[in-house]
Amino acid sequence: MSATPISHDRSPGAAQEPASSRGAIWFDALTGNATPAQGYPTTLLVADAPFAGSEARFISVVPDANHAYPRVRKGETGVIEGWAIAQAVHEVIAADQGKTPRPIIAIVDVASQAYGRREEALGLHQSLAGAAGAYAEARLAGHPVIALLVGKAMSGAFLAHGYQANRLIALDDVGVQVHAMGKSAAARITMRSVEDLERLAATVPPMAYDISAYATLGLLWRLVEVSNAQQPGTADLAQVDTVLRDALADIQADPTRGLASRLGAENRQASARVRAKLRAQW
Repeated sequence: MSATPISHDRSPGAAQEPASSRGAIWFDALTGNATPAQGYPTTLLVADAPFAGSEARFISVVPDANHAYPRVRKGETGVIEGWAIAQAVHEVIAADQGKTPRPIIAIVDVASQAYGRREEALGLHQSLAGAAGAYAEARLAGHPVIALLVGKAMSGAFLAHGYQANRLIALDDVGVQVHAMGKSAAARITMRSVEDLERLAATVPPMAYDISAYATLGLLWRLVEVSNAQQPGTADLAQVDTVLRDALADIQADPTRGLASRLGAENRQASARVRAKLRAQW
């Protein structure tokens, strides 16, 4: 991976256009402006690029204002995206059989799963489960899987794209958020105002939207400070590159492939008790 100047050419011969999302910007930056692989929807960027002396597969979900499915035009993860993510992961699992499994780096900037009547009718739940299952299969097959959170990581979209990684890394930036749903949706569901939710979030970390509160839950492996998460410079890329390499080394030194290391944080004590009671009953 190299810290090269960023352009945003999506394909050979394409016009130069500004990337429209953090997912696209960081994909270009981390892959050295690699040409995305063909055969994927416009909302999914996939490329194999140099990383840590070898090669890694980079995957990012991006918006497409002209997508045939309106509910994914702002970077949501829908039916097509879920199956395409699963395809991108299964490709490297099949290609690396009998070889050293290459790392898979999920660049996470997903606004939500694509809530919509068509999506539900066409099996959105199966599509996103297929993506999550593919990442888990890759992890258990020995592929080091790293998720880099550069923007929003919301609801089922994050479960499908990134959450199954061996290590979760997030930029320490106000634009990076992890939650089950957006503030306005949460306010409607709970019949509270956004202001009420923000007051609760000040004392209940799982309800907070800022990444520092999420870090107290024990799921993140590292928070990375950068000077500009929206337009990373050379120093930002070098910093992220270092942390990604550290994560790779940490995974390779870990004989386990599970996610149990996420369960020990003080603010996950209730989750640990629930798991213990479930194990006792079953």
